[in-house]
Amino acid sequence: MANTVPDISLNDGNTIPQLGFGVYQIEPKDTAEAVGRALEIGYRHIDTAEMYGNEAEVGEAVRASGLDRGEVFVTSKLNNGFHRPQDARRAFESTLSALKMDYVDLFLIHWPLPTRYDGDFVSTWKTLEEFQRDGRARSIGVSNFQVPHLERLAAEADVVPAVNQIEVHPYLTNEQVRAYGGEHNILTEAWSPIAQGLVLDDPTIVDVAEQVGRTPAQVVLRWHVQRGDIVFPKSTTPKRVEENFQLFDFTLDDTTMERISGLDRGEAGRTGPNPDEFDYIPA
Repeated sequence: MANTVPDISLNDGNTIPQLGFGVYQIEPKDTAEAVGRALEIGYRHIDTAEMYGNEAEVGEAVRASGLDRGEVFVTSKLNNGFHRPQDARRAFESTLSALKMDYVDLFLIHWPLPTRYDGDFVSTWKTLEEFQRDGRARSIGVSNFQVPHLERLAAEADVVPAVNQIEVHPYLTNEQVRAYGGEHNILTEAWSPIAQGLVLDDPTIVDVAEQVGRTPAQVVLRWHVQRGDIVFPKSTTPKRVEENFQLFDFTLDDTTMERISGLDRGEAGRTGPNPDEFDYIPA
């Protein structure tokens, strides 16, 4: 079976595996085992964050895998409480320390927080530019940025984000933000790719899955892949982790792709916070 994960080129000359393994809401005590299993299956892209509290266990699993550090693409993200430049520098050093790595492949601003920090996420972004210049972050990007936030970075900063990690699934296709990314060479990474499981019982998804002989989750993840987005489903169930990797030996035809995209509910389909309003800072 052809299950080689494609690498996609980023705007800075680096590449990223299109399929990864997400560790959001995986308890630290379970993370090393889950990541280790994913690496055994063939995943080479792990997505974590300071806010998840499991960076150390991700690093532990990568070291225990026996794989060369250069073979595994590791992403982390800046905690919401550390947007001020000096705080961001300290937080980034803590990330590298927790991972026990000299660099991350990708570091993101986790949320724009436009109602916090006097609305200043530009100085935060310029701090990430420092991390890229000194080589400790191979690539830098953003997460949950809306079009006006991206436009502001374009006007006031030097580096175009390599990626924008946003909520995307058939109930929230997020076309406006994806289109801006497409026009400006910013790749879209889809979080909550199966809408926290909500789309898996959708009659259209179930029907397509029966037609192509795949699970509903595989169908939805394949839809993401064919749209050109990067996706990193999370599961601690070994069978599902393996199934989620089996996306590259089948395709969906154009009519099927349109059927799935037609499930879009716009803002009503959002399962997570609205980035324009979200202002959570962990205690």
